[in-house]
Amino acid sequence: MIRPVGARPPGRELFVYLPPSYAATDRSYPVLYMQDGQNLFDPALSYAGSWCVDLALNRAAQRGLEAIAVGVPNLGEERIAEYNPFPGPGSADAQGESYLDYLVGSVKQLVDRTFRTLPGRESTGIVGSSMGGLISLFAFFRRPEIFGIVGALSPSLWFADRAIFDVAKTAPFRAGKVYLDVGRREGPPTVADTRTLRDLLEAKGYQRDRDLRYVEDKSGTHQESAWRRRFRSAVAFLLSPAA
Repeated sequence: MIRPVGARPPGRELFVYLPPSYAATDRSYPVLYMQDGQNLFDPALSYAGSWCVDLALNRAAQRGLEAIAVGVPNLGEERIAEYNPFPGPGSADAQGESYLDYLVGSVKQLVDRTFRTLPGRESTGIVGSSMGGLISLFAFFRRPEIFGIVGALSPSLWFADRAIFDVAKTAPFRAGKVYLDVGRREGPPTVADTRTLRDLLEAKGYQRDRDLRYVEDKSGTHQESAWRRRFRSAVAFLLSPAA
C-alpha cells in the first residue's frame, strides 16, 4: 500500500509504503526514510524511472522482512542544497543540517504518531542515492541516536572536496547496518572513492557481510535503473536481523 500521509509536515507531501501484513495485524515495523521520494514508487512522478520500492519491499516481505518506507520528495531546484551538509567556499548553499532537523523533528515524529513503528535507532534507516546517498551517510554518522541503518547507493563522495571522509573518520563507532555500493561504469575515480569509504568503515569496526555490505556493480551506471536493480538486494540486507 502506498499513500500520502494525511497530515503532512511543512514543505511537502510524503509517500508511505505499508507492508502487506500491516492491516491484518497489530505489529509495529521498522522504518526506512528515503530521499528523492518522487523516484521511488510511481514512474509518472520520476524524471528518469522509478525504483519500484513497493515491489522490492513486497518481495522482501515474502522472506519475512517487512518495513514501512517513507519517501521524502526533494524540492526540485533546492535538492542539492538540502542534501549538502558541508558549507564552505566552492560549495552550494548548505542546508543539510536543517534538512536532517526536518527529517528528525517533523517527518519522523509525524510518521511515529501516524503509523505503528519501531522508533528505536536499530529499526530506523535512511536511504538515498547520489547526493541523497551523501546526506544519508552524513545522517548515519552525525545522528547515530536516531539512525542505526543506512543505505548509500552511488553516494556523491566527491562533493565538497570529499568532506564526508573526515566525518566518517572522526565519528565514534556505533553498531548498525551499512549498505554501500557503486557502479563500475561511473568511472575509476568514483569507484576509488567508494573503496576508500569502504576501507574507512572496516577500519572503524564494521565487518563486511555482517554489518557492512559493499557492492561493486560491473555494469552499473549513475542512474535510477541501476539503483532500482540493486535496491532489491540492498533492502534484504538492511532489514535482515543483526548477526
